[in-house]
Amino acid sequence: MLKTYAYPKYDYRVAPEIASGRVLKVPVVVIGAGPVGLAMALDLDLQGVPVLLLDEDDTVSIGSRGVCYAKRALEILDRYGVGDAVCAKGVSWNVGRTFFRDKEVYNFNLVPEPDHHRPGMVNLQQYYLEEYLVNRVASRPGIELRWKNKIVSVAQSATGVTLTVETPDGMYAVEADWLIAADGARSPVRRMLGLEVEGKIFMDRFLIADVVMKADFPAERWFWFDPPFHPNQSVLLHKQTDSVFRIDFQLGWDADPDEEKKPENVIPRIKAMLGDEREFELEWVSVYTFQCRRMGRFNHGRVLFVGDAAHQVSPFGARGANSGLQDADNLGWKLKLVMDGKATERLLDSYSEERVYAADENLMNSTRSTDFITPKSRASRTFRNAALSLAKDHAFGRSLVNSGRLSVPSFLVDSSLNTQDEDAFAGRMLPGAPMDDAPVEKDGAPGWLLQSTGNRFQLMIFVDDPATTDTSALSQLDTGDIPVEPLLVSRVAATACPCLVCMTFAVSPPSAMTQNTAAFT
Repeated sequence: MLKTYAYPKYDYRVAPEIASGRVLKVPVVVIGAGPVGLAMALDLDLQGVPVLLLDEDDTVSIGSRGVCYAKRALEILDRYGVGDAVCAKGVSWNVGRTFFRDKEVYNFNLVPEPDHHRPGMVNLQQYYLEEYLVNRVASRPGIELRWKNKIVSVAQSATGVTLTVETPDGMYAVEADWLIAADGARSPVRRMLGLEVEGKIFMDRFLIADVVMKADFPAERWFWFDPPFHPNQSVLLHKQTDSVFRIDFQLGWDADPDEEKKPENVIPRIKAMLGDEREFELEWVSVYTFQCRRMGRFNHGRVLFVGDAAHQVSPFGARGANSGLQDADNLGWKLKLVMDGKATERLLDSYSEERVYAADENLMNSTRSTDFITPKSRASRTFRNAALSLAKDHAFGRSLVNSGRLSVPSFLVDSSLNTQDEDAFAGRMLPGAPMDDAPVEKDGAPGWLLQSTGNRFQLMIFVDDPATTDTSALSQLDTGDIPVEPLLVSRVAATACPCLVCMTFAVSPPSAMTQNTAAFT
């Protein structure tokens, strides 16, 4: 039990198929009610796809686990209806500081530009995020969430997937057109299908210590290399909600996990860091190793993999849950088009292609971070310490320091879904780029660009004045099999534009957008 959080216990209900003996037939089954599985169910619900969501537990994650949610992930959570709750409860931060021994060597700001709706990062214990997502799922009649339902067998054909589900009251069978595995790094579904993950397991151990204390530390990320209170190792400090602070101590590969988790061994480490006079209580302790691995592809017939089931990265850089949420955001609309017969299953190849590319980017950055944080030779340690010594006074030294390149969305410029464009894109908004946000006015009311877009195909056109723009060629775009909604965005308010959706930038528009004449979402 935690001191600051009471775990909910969700109701288990007997599956009616156990008594009737009938096979349950559904369009989509999602396995795993962690952050990514819950997000996946909500994404499909937004597309109008009924979902059966199964989880073998009956509560949220034990311990804080994933705690950092990046700006792009927050924008996705806005689509799912929980962004406000996460930002209201969590600790927002933009600044990170890096220390070498007892000196700060440099700092960074994740959002150097003004006028963003969401901060660079929000720290929030994973159990809160899951609780918010579960509550949102419970409000959606198109999603059926069954707790204490464990998958014990999976078989697929060219047209669907057959599952055997074990419950406290017996077993039943499910036939689904599609199965999405969001069942974590040890994915039972992946194992049942005989699929593998490949990559690297790092020979080091880290101690997570969540402590409750009253402290005036700012809401920033602090990372120490070789601090005096933990020599020759690294330490990470994050502020969470409820006066909980996450501290990660590097231990080395030879550390005994069971011994290191004992309070009599954890408390002296924390006192050495905080000082004997600082009062605190242990909230949660864990020891972990980490790995950078992924599946060869994320779609296998009628089975699709998302989140840790598909790819695993080290925690430095907050790339795990953030990447998984982007998986859901990428997959939902594509699966909907395939299910509706408006696209072939080849469209799902682009899901794997794009998310494998993103996973490789995350794996590369996580591996580099881990190699810098945990040098395995005298030469690499000497190089690292030299870079840290130079970083305080020299920009090129700061570029060499790597305490975890923080999660950012990938630019999918080489996606097979992109077509050649005759115009040059001068800003960030080239085809395949994640869309920037900006404050806008719509129908005279203030809002945000990203909250006024998405969940449908749109053609965004930047114009000087909607009233003087010829829109005759746009009127038929929303009448095809895959409707496209034209959206005019300008510097001045529209006076008369009854046929199209129009918005006005509430401040000077981001140059990344207006350097180009049009962008697609």
